[in-house]
Amino acid sequence: MKVLVVIPTYNEIESLPGALDRVRAAVPEANILVVDDSSPDGTGALADSRAGEDERIHVLHRKEKNGLGPAYLAGFSWALASGYELIVEMDADGSHRAEDLALLVQRAQMADEPDLVIGSRWVSGGATEGWDAKRVLLSRAGNLYINAMLGMRVRDATAGFRVYRASILRRLDLGAVEALGYGFQVNMTKLVADIGGRIVEMPITFLEREAGESKLSGGIFGEELRLVTKWGLRKRGGQLLRAIERGEQWLMDARDERAARRADQKRRR
Repeated sequence: MKVLVVIPTYNEIESLPGALDRVRAAVPEANILVVDDSSPDGTGALADSRAGEDERIHVLHRKEKNGLGPAYLAGFSWALASGYELIVEMDADGSHRAEDLALLVQRAQMADEPDLVIGSRWVSGGATEGWDAKRVLLSRAGNLYINAMLGMRVRDATAGFRVYRASILRRLDLGAVEALGYGFQVNMTKLVADIGGRIVEMPITFLEREAGESKLSGGIFGEELRLVTKWGLRKRGGQLLRAIERGEQWLMDARDERAARRADQKRRR
């Protein structure tokens, strides 16, 4: 199967060379698409240089930095137009191990044809390195809240190391994606689950970034919390409405049944 690893970048000139080398070594048959958001540090130029040396490396330049979600959506569009069958999301900062990438791709190619394979920190065998207890607690609690609000059974819905089957991306309404930042991962997981896509999780070890600066911020987490709460309330509201409609239908059926019995009793008299 044709595999494309999509790596979004913004000021990752220190991290990107190692990331490219590791992917090429671990999954040599895969192609790589670097999606660069006009990095001022020269990341895009470095990616162009590597692409000139290696036919399996491609670069998509975007004019502005407007979030992780739009960067990945641009990568998905490029992948689908180019005929790839498996599309991987992977960070440039070294937090996603290339040896785990090979296992995720293998799982995506298995006979049960999962629509989405998530590299999970929170299933049995998954782990993090370099995280303190507070960060672990926040991530686990966040995923519990997501599952409670959205009715999913995904232990690591916020994970950004994942493999999509092209067929599921074509079925999704990608125009319905609302999240720009790291809430994008939850948004995509929800969209796959909503249409009955098959989601599986594989254990990975998540590492602290090797170089450069983290893009995480309080605003990113705030966006995710706000959207999950909105989606959850919408889902619960829909469930309540359906319950009310079922109750109304039951009352109408019961009323009609009583009226039919009374009419039958009158005829017998």
